[in-house]
Amino acid sequence: MNVLDSFRLDDKVALVTGGAGLYGRQIAEALAEAGAKTFMASRDLAALEKQAQLFRDRGLNVTAVAYDQANEASIAELHEQIVARAGRVATLVNNAVARPMASWSDSLDAWRQSMKVNATGLFQITRVFADHMAERGGGSIINIGSIQAAVGPDFTLYEGLGWDIPPDYFFHKGGMVQLTRYVASKWGHRGVRCNTLSPGGFFDNQDPVFVERYCQRTFLGRMANLSDLKGAVVFLASDASAYVTGMNLVVDGGYTAK
Repeated sequence: MNVLDSFRLDDKVALVTGGAGLYGRQIAEALAEAGAKTFMASRDLAALEKQAQLFRDRGLNVTAVAYDQANEASIAELHEQIVARAGRVATLVNNAVARPMASWSDSLDAWRQSMKVNATGLFQITRVFADHMAERGGGSIINIGSIQAAVGPDFTLYEGLGWDIPPDYFFHKGGMVQLTRYVASKWGHRGVRCNTLSPGGFFDNQDPVFVERYCQRTFLGRMANLSDLKGAVVFLASDASAYVTGMNLVVDGGYTAK
């Protein structure tokens, strides 16, 4: 096989959760551009369908479906629906995230809601689709993590901006890396690979003071853009990474290496 062909995802089915967000749009776009029949799933079906239609207008095979990661029955229904419509699922991208906490001092109810989606829900959807892949001889699970799983928050980036940094994100993204290793070990003998992809900060029209501070922290001198995850996602989903599992691929412009 030509090495470039190993990156193709033709005739494969991919599911991206949280598909209409900042990360999800480029992830779904990348998988579809590489040839995958791509499903985008989230609670907000209207926003998702709007984005999926933009992709379909470009000739990409993208379908929007609704689910709630906080609801076990909804996850089961999502699995059944996609299998019924497309058969075997080859790639799951766990990109959905809830952000109910706003600060260190927020309520425990906010923490519990975060864990319901970002820990319990993450585990359940991973288990459902990992078992599906194991029964069918393999697949690739890609967990969208964060550099905040590897480093502590740099509060100096936010000084004077009136922002706070909630702790739940650090907690569940750190746990995601360990869940990745567990799944890779659990189902590796069945051909299921599981990796984490950890992005750095994305430019999203933040306060210019923050942007300048953040860019100075990176080797490349900039924040991530709306295409910086695409190559890494296709690599991890495709046969190009056939011998890569249990790893955490950091895409952060050198932030965590500085």
